[in-house]
Amino acid sequence: MSTPARTKSWNGNVDKHYPPALATHDEVISDPIVFWDTLRRFHFVMNTKFMIPVIGGKELDLHVLYSEVTRRGGHEKVVAEKKWREVGGIFKFSPTTTSASFVLRKHYLSLLYHYEQVYLFGRQGPICAPQAPLSFGSPTRDSELAMVEYTPKTTSFSPAEVTGTIDGKFDCGYLVTVKLGSEVLRGVLYHPDQPVPSDLRPQSTNAIIPYTGGRQRHVGRRHRRRRRKADPNHPKPNRSGYNFFFAEKHYKLKSLYPNREREFTKMIGESWNKLSPEERMVYQNIGLKDKERYKRELKEYKEKMRQATADIQATNCSKRGE
Repeated sequence: MSTPARTKSWNGNVDKHYPPALATHDEVISDPIVFWDTLRRFHFVMNTKFMIPVIGGKELDLHVLYSEVTRRGGHEKVVAEKKWREVGGIFKFSPTTTSASFVLRKHYLSLLYHYEQVYLFGRQGPICAPQAPLSFGSPTRDSELAMVEYTPKTTSFSPAEVTGTIDGKFDCGYLVTVKLGSEVLRGVLYHPDQPVPSDLRPQSTNAIIPYTGGRQRHVGRRHRRRRRKADPNHPKPNRSGYNFFFAEKHYKLKSLYPNREREFTKMIGESWNKLSPEERMVYQNIGLKDKERYKRELKEYKEKMRQATADIQATNCSKRGE
């Protein structure tokens, strides 16, 4: 495997280096609890957002995804040999799930690619970027990723007669062209794991909303104001010691009792109350360190903002000849 190109940063802000592995690759493959624990700690050390994706209404099993990709040689080999469709077949998604290969690869890149570099290939030092990253937010030209499979329930068409392509992609779905025999339909297909805005929600149960190729047409008279996007450079708020304890216990309980999630909050609270002062202090110290991290990053962020404002004012004054 060739060495991937070096990237300046994972989140575009500061240089980062890979942390040392806390277990072997065989251990994280054979023991889901070790996998979830090391993956959570990896994202915490790298200060990156970690959430379990939902596809087709079900949480994506990242342990299975990581095991299947690494069993085939890792991300870059799966891409080179075009095996994402094969990996997607392991999960047995619904036939109406669109672009499963694209979605799996996107989540793998954001949640597991750098983890793979450390735990499969043993990389150290500056983080590496994949050789063929996905281009999010733009239409895909890869035939493997662009196909839409849809099995109609109320028509006489066979699955072989129903094909389509993705013309564009946005936050919660796709602009698609679907062929039903000789009939061609164009519309908006919403992804099942993303909520559909109420002002775009159709009145019928049909998943495709016609569009004319330009801007999306709002259904209804009301137009909701869009929230201003948060500054991606703003530091992540700190978490308390109990938050870290809760996250750690939640992942362990989820592996042991997958059908009892409603009871987790109570179970975790009882476990926290049973900790000895010394055990509780371990998590509280982690919370204090995270608080110091937040204060430090917030101070640096405010200084950068003040400097940027001063630079803009100076530029405006020079343009006006003041």
